[in-house]
Amino acid sequence: MTEQNSARPKPSKSKAANRPPQQKNARTAAAAGATAKAADGTGGAGKAKAAGGTAPAPAASVPPQGGVTRRRLLGTAGAAGAAGLVVGGAGGAAGAEALRGEAPTALSTVGSTTVPFYREDRTDGADGTDGTEGLHQAGITTPLQARGHLLAFDLAPGADRKAAAALMRRWSALAGQLMADEERLANDTGIALDAGPSSLTVTFGFGRGFFGRTGLTERLPNALAPLPDFSADALDAKRSNGDLWLQIGADDALVAFHALRALQREAGDTVRLRWQMNGFNRTPGATAHPMTSRNLMGQVDGTNNPKQRDADFQKRIFVPKGGSTRSPQWMAGGSYAVVRRIRMLLDTWDNLSLDQQERVIGRRKSDGSPLSGGTETTPVDLAKLTKEGALAIGGDAHVRVAAPETNQGAAMLRRPFSYHDGFLDDGAPDAGLLFIAWQADPMKGFVPVQRKLDRGDGLSRFLRHEASALFAVPPAAERGSYVGQPLLEG
Repeated sequence: MTEQNSARPKPSKSKAANRPPQQKNARTAAAAGATAKAADGTGGAGKAKAAGGTAPAPAASVPPQGGVTRRRLLGTAGAAGAAGLVVGGAGGAAGAEALRGEAPTALSTVGSTTVPFYREDRTDGADGTDGTEGLHQAGITTPLQARGHLLAFDLAPGADRKAAAALMRRWSALAGQLMADEERLANDTGIALDAGPSSLTVTFGFGRGFFGRTGLTERLPNALAPLPDFSADALDAKRSNGDLWLQIGADDALVAFHALRALQREAGDTVRLRWQMNGFNRTPGATAHPMTSRNLMGQVDGTNNPKQRDADFQKRIFVPKGGSTRSPQWMAGGSYAVVRRIRMLLDTWDNLSLDQQERVIGRRKSDGSPLSGGTETTPVDLAKLTKEGALAIGGDAHVRVAAPETNQGAAMLRRPFSYHDGFLDDGAPDAGLLFIAWQADPMKGFVPVQRKLDRGDGLSRFLRHEASALFAVPPAAERGSYVGQPLLEG
């Protein structure tokens, strides 16, 4: 895919941010070491041990892009100080050890992880044999974050293609700076001054209406055709669709809100908010037994997601190099996001017995293992029979109806957030799932699966689909360009 030249985004005002990464990290790491020596009073002699004489467990590894910035250093020091209140006198020494340039503690790891925004910095993906490795935006294959904000905007009256391009240029530059943990924001709100990047991601998408309002209907992807109606839909038009879509995710609530606020302020008068939805997932490190995320029904959700190691992962989830018959070249390396607000009838669901709940899903609630046997990751055996000769996984069980083998291979990458928006007038919780599904073509992913679920999924009677949208999510921008530039300037 060819990239068009454009005016370079406004540079960062942070001197540290403008240094080469190696130089920046070396200087801040040296400062961290000096701080550590001063903190424990030993000049670096000896190793600190946790209370009871046991050395701290090694922390999880941090992606190399994580780097150390002043903001991240302060966050780590704050975390170490908080830990000192718990473990007593040993806490100060243990905290100093964490600042010596070694692996951070598990607590600080959550805040110190950086996810790259620009294409040349991204290396995630499969083997890249189709040329799409690293092309997609962050927030698609990024691990689930603890907090999420979904926002849809409509272009304001009078806002044309030029105004849209200027907005995407500003938004992309700002997102890159926020995700890189750069300290550059003029008139910053200060919401996240003492926090690290916390795996912040910002993802941009275009709705069908965007193309008409910018005079780009000839570049509208066929894959962005309106989703069909489903019998279970009870959609609120005011909370559906939209010209522009933002997905913001982070492992810290203040970091996520800071990004939301900064991007909203940067929008100015170019757009009007159409809808906003806020969600959450389990915080990293909250359980000693990490597994696939759970939803508000208590069920493990996402076990059968396509895996990046799968040979056909790229083909299923991302538009191929050069585009396709249903997606133009400017979408190569991009994906399509189906967004649905699905309210769960939790009062009804919670009144079921554990056995009834597990038969509706087709998996054990405790560990996500299929009723056909094995562990969570054991392939579902749809032919397995019980001792009585019945199907171990019922005919209308969710895992059977949604399985690729029962949908002619249709699959999508689900990356949801849970939500809770208070209570309805009848006292029932207004809570459920912000369903987000990624695929190279919705007609080969979401649509065939949802049609099957609509006809015979036992879980459907406990769900209400209340909002829906579809967005074309272009590939990541190169440094010095912006998301969607090949569309808007090509």
